[in-house]
Amino acid sequence: MTTRTTTDNVGASPVRREEHVPGTETKAAFKTTELIVYVLAVLGVLIASMIVDNSFGADPAWRYVTYLTVGYMISRGLAKAGSREPYRD
Repeated sequence: MTTRTTTDNVGASPVRREEHVPGTETKAAFKTTELIVYVLAVLGVLIASMIVDNSFGADPAWRYVTYLTVGYMISRGLAKAGSREPYRD
């Protein structure tokens, strides 16, 4: 919301009123490409851990999935940090 100062009468003191400025929140998570990239990256890590020999096993794979998840949560948090209105699309 913004506040605009206007004067209705010449010489009168300014009147402050809030006007609704149109804007939208970020898209829902399932509508974004970052979710698709996240899911593909997780699948890629898990499939690679199955295909590659024992040097890249389950422990490092799930650690990388955890890193991807934390990164995705941070990116969604930053995307929604400045938004105040619901997205209606």
